[in-house]
Amino acid sequence: MLTATSAARPRGTRLPRLARRRQLLDAAMEVFVARGYHAAAMDEIAERAGVSKPVLYQHFPGKQELYLALLDESVERLVEAVQTALRSTTENRQRVNATFAAYYGYVAEHRGMFRLVFESDLTNEPAVRERVDTADRQCADMISQVIKEDAGLADDEAHLLGISLVGMAQVSARYWLSTLGTIPKEAAEQLVARLAWRGISGWPRTTDQA
Repeated sequence: MLTATSAARPRGTRLPRLARRRQLLDAAMEVFVARGYHAAAMDEIAERAGVSKPVLYQHFPGKQELYLALLDESVERLVEAVQTALRSTTENRQRVNATFAAYYGYVAEHRGMFRLVFESDLTNEPAVRERVDTADRQCADMISQVIKEDAGLADDEAHLLGISLVGMAQVSARYWLSTLGTIPKEAAEQLVARLAWRGISGWPRTTDQA
């Protein structure tokens, strides 16, 4: 169990602004994960970071701003991971495998933030919901562009398939995270990727139809 007094960092070290911001975000993440968003207190976050509350408030006006900054970083990593996976190969089955591996890898690495968002009522907050929806849409747009180009589907059809694949990855990853230890990550992501590939491969590539 995290305790602010025993785990707090020593005070008094002057840091460049970006380094201080990073220190505050890391401390906030630790407290949010340990306490939950609603029970976390700015006093404890400041103590954890080894700074005074005025220093904390110089960087972040409140707890929500801290949380949203962490969420922005987290969803940016997810979008970048999916983008990298899609660009990693032109072979579509491997693309599907790489994309699900990227999503599960993101969930495994950032499970604290993932749980903070999806296992609490924070998704009801408009600012949180907007960021999650934007990340889902960006991932779906990238996936649907590949589907559109390869299968020759209309924009709305390709986007529906793209958002469906994102939903499959997100819901299955949430379930996997809740049952850690039951199925190894690599086995879980390959299992779900195989299911996705069995469906998406039903649309032949436009080059195969020529």
